[in-house]
Amino acid sequence: MARKATRNTAARFGIGEWYGYSFQSMPKRKQQELAKTALRHNRQTEMPCPFKSPDGSEKCTKKGGVCSLRLYESAGHGTAIPAKGVEGDLRAVCPHRFRQNNIIYRTIGQHLLGVPEPLVVSEIRFLQRFRADDGAVKQASEKHGEREISGKEDVGNIDNVLVHPTASPMRWCALEIQAVYFSGTGMSSLFRSIRDYKGEGIPFPDAVRRPDYRSSGPKRLMPQLQIKVPTLRRWGKKMAVVVDAGFYRNLGQMNTVDEISNCDIAWFIARYDESGETAVLTLGEPEKQTLERAVEGLTGGLPVTLEDFESKIREKLNKGK
Repeated sequence: MARKATRNTAARFGIGEWYGYSFQSMPKRKQQELAKTALRHNRQTEMPCPFKSPDGSEKCTKKGGVCSLRLYESAGHGTAIPAKGVEGDLRAVCPHRFRQNNIIYRTIGQHLLGVPEPLVVSEIRFLQRFRADDGAVKQASEKHGEREISGKEDVGNIDNVLVHPTASPMRWCALEIQAVYFSGTGMSSLFRSIRDYKGEGIPFPDAVRRPDYRSSGPKRLMPQLQIKVPTLRRWGKKMAVVVDAGFYRNLGQMNTVDEISNCDIAWFIARYDESGETAVLTLGEPEKQTLERAVEGLTGGLPVTLEDFESKIREKLNKGK
């Protein structure tokens, strides 16, 4: 699917933003204070999340408080500098990172609903199944000698729905937000190394970690789209998907359509303006695609020919002789 972020063996992913603060802009004392906080943070902390609420009324619930990762290159003597170009982009690992200043809601609302201040509704039941002992289903199953299935049970939600505040009939779109998971060594050792760091500058990350686009894309996001988008399409509704630029670059090539009316999925790609003290999320024009093209991109490749596939089978069979 995705090429690795870098082939430079002297580069590692470390903290990009921590409890809403830019790690590379943080004084050493602040880094060590946050390291101590992170080491005792187990989903209960007094640290505010500036992305959930600018006034600090909502607290961070992500263990360790890491908002995003960044690729760092070794500068020697245990120090690091951010990688140059797009390889050094922030990679959001917490979905709340995308909620900064409600930018995503305003932008998506304007593009898909024609209104910059949509209402935001969360956790709406979308899928349900029947449990045992419901009337009509029970009778039908007994008639055909099948096991009893009845009683409605929620088994899936649409996480976010944006609604036009005044339109009648109701106008709305669904929203899927996808941060990237990471794989490799857990964060605790990184927090300890930052806490104990005696040098100057940014400490080079202590171990190998990387954004796991395979788990985040084909294994998590793609099934969500395959389950939800066909029904939304029948209803005449759109699915907006928010990912950051690093995530989108690691998808396979996807053909786009020209008009919102012809798409099933509108990708809104987050980038980060780091010209100030705090990185500010920005969104541009959406990438518009059908579900089928999006699945190809998330899969990250095209099938090989039958001849090539069978050739690989023969190679493995011959090796086993």
